[in-house]
Amino acid sequence: MNKRVVIIGTQWGDEGKGKITDYLANQADVVVRSQGGNNAGHTIIFNNNKFALHLIPSGIFNPNIINIMANGMVINPQALLQEIDALKTRGITDFKLYISDRAHVVMPYHIDLDGLFEDIKGENAVGTTKKGIGPAYADKVSRIGIRMSDLLDENTLGKKLEVSLEFANILLSAKNCKIYTKEELLAVYLEYGRDLKKYICDTSMLLNKEIDFGKNILFEGAQGSMLCIDHGTYPYVTSSSPTSASIPLNTGIAPNLINEVIGVTKAYTTRVGEGVFPTEFIDDVSDTIRKIGKEYGTTTGRPRRIGWLDMVVLKHVKRINGLTGLGIMLLDVLTGVEKIKICTSYSLDGKEIDYIPADYEQYKRCVPIFEEYPGWKENITKVRSFDELPENCKNYLRNIEKKSEVNIAIFSVGPDREQTVMLKNIF
Repeated sequence: MNKRVVIIGTQWGDEGKGKITDYLANQADVVVRSQGGNNAGHTIIFNNNKFALHLIPSGIFNPNIINIMANGMVINPQALLQEIDALKTRGITDFKLYISDRAHVVMPYHIDLDGLFEDIKGENAVGTTKKGIGPAYADKVSRIGIRMSDLLDENTLGKKLEVSLEFANILLSAKNCKIYTKEELLAVYLEYGRDLKKYICDTSMLLNKEIDFGKNILFEGAQGSMLCIDHGTYPYVTSSSPTSASIPLNTGIAPNLINEVIGVTKAYTTRVGEGVFPTEFIDDVSDTIRKIGKEYGTTTGRPRRIGWLDMVVLKHVKRINGLTGLGIMLLDVLTGVEKIKICTSYSLDGKEIDYIPADYEQYKRCVPIFEEYPGWKENITKVRSFDELPENCKNYLRNIEKKSEVNIAIFSVGPDREQTVMLKNIF
């Protein structure tokens, strides 16, 4: 039986989805990136070389895999072409890549507006990557966006630029920012269209045909579920939904076609940028975790904030995604930590709760309630089965399963593919 497997992040992104997607991609026929843009990044270790992917799906290293950039994405053509060229320069030349003709385009004025909006918000800034993602999605829902198919037709692109720029330039000129003309953008983006034309197609039709052919499909998103525009820590979220529920809409398949959802979570928690982070702690242990785990943003290089595993968050994410299994990442990073904590609930104004308040100010007041577990000192980087783990490490994983009520399908003890232990046959 063929399978449609979704890989989602259960925290605020950076959970290690790229490694799991890369690992499972060898068993897939099609890998689909469903949302977001180059505001996110996956770090992939391939043939002992490190690659940072920001737009292109993780199956790109296997010439037999069909890689789809779906309609839910917002794509910066310049950044995409640079990423393709970077892969080719490093010997990745044989690949299958398809880009949805319905995916929206990130334009230069979106990038400027992204920075402008952050400046206007001041101390309330969200901490975006300033890649233009939010304004591109805003144009999409305002029905003035430009899509990949528009880059293939001069007349269509010209008309759409006139409308989009009328709105963008009002905002930019009000703050004495650079304004844009249709003429300066039209020729450049038509050239991008010519360069990308061979990849652009109706990816919904392509994807559904592959499903009809009985192929295994792997869906990957960007960011994590706690950055979901609807179910995350709003307003400190991304501009799309990185949940399994968004996959059908963002790729053009029926909801009932998804049959496996793997939630990728670090053995601890990290967050980049602003926003509530209840289990965050700052001490020598967090500094050690950041150093050993190389906790710096793939896209921005910003140091990631460090926290303990949050079960309230994990159960929230389980509910909105329908998790069928967990992937526990960077377990080896906790080696040597004397006491490891798991947040089991919050205290809000003296009352214990086990949910995430919609009111952001309430969530800011939540104090984590922890359970503490003894750590382990043994090196686990060469472990290849659950039974080989130290007893304290086994107990930690068992408690994650027990409290989340989701079985662990995968755990990782290092960055390389062979440092991945499968407990469940996913495909």
